[in-house]
Amino acid sequence: MKIGFIGLGIMGAPMAEHLLHAGHALYVWARQPQQADFLLTQGANFASSPADLAFHVDVLCLNVGDSRDVESLVQGENGILAGAKPDLIVIDFSTISASTTRRMAEQLATKAAHWVDAPVSGGQKGAQTASLTIMVGAAPALFERVRPLLAHVGKTLTHVGDVGAGQITKACNQIVVSGTLAAIAEALLLAEGAGVDPARVREALLGGSAHSRMLEIHGARMLSGDFIPGFKAKLHQKDLSIVRQTAEELGLALPGARLAAQWMNALVGAGLGEQDSSAVITVLRRLNNL
Repeated sequence: MKIGFIGLGIMGAPMAEHLLHAGHALYVWARQPQQADFLLTQGANFASSPADLAFHVDVLCLNVGDSRDVESLVQGENGILAGAKPDLIVIDFSTISASTTRRMAEQLATKAAHWVDAPVSGGQKGAQTASLTIMVGAAPALFERVRPLLAHVGKTLTHVGDVGAGQITKACNQIVVSGTLAAIAEALLLAEGAGVDPARVREALLGGSAHSRMLEIHGARMLSGDFIPGFKAKLHQKDLSIVRQTAEELGLALPGARLAAQWMNALVGAGLGEQDSSAVITVLRRLNNL
């Protein structure tokens, strides 16, 4: 199968490499062509534009920053829409708004092509180890067609509904993740403020009902101060803006998500947007003069 890939960042690069190593013919495009060099040396092909890429492949994968990036790739000059052939499948691993997703799917359908929204969770490590959680929005038959391909990059594949459902699920994921990060940071600071070793508090909590993967991984990051990004704070900020936008479209009040978004805004505003989002504890420490 001929697979295209756009978005060779810390997540997309290893995902594209997994697809290449699985035996697929890989075609790539990047605004900065040097990003693709490591794949080209392994046998990948470089397309001249998104339109050229769409014309030459059976499935085109995207993993880019935000809704505007996706819209530009689809609608722009020499964009995917210009080169799309009947039965082309676009799999969007990006995290964008559900409304943008549905609009892109409608436009692609005018070319008898298909859209699958498949946002991921698991961070850079999950991308490197092909163990991502993938939340898929697509028609059931289309999901079955792409399932073998998704299995090359993800471990947990969940079909949650039609187009757009994957993005709604990712928004729900980010609400839980951001709220949990803030709760862990506050718990560790409370322990510290009370003169109790926060490392031992974390150890105790891991043995009870408060146990979570977030406490296990990100709690350790907070204690060590290791904020090398698995998921950058600026991207978490972007995702929570999608949550806010979606809630407003639906007329829903989500006060907890809004509060978590304020912490991410403060983190990015402090110049820490390139750090892991678990660095939210840094903002809390500053607020408490610690």
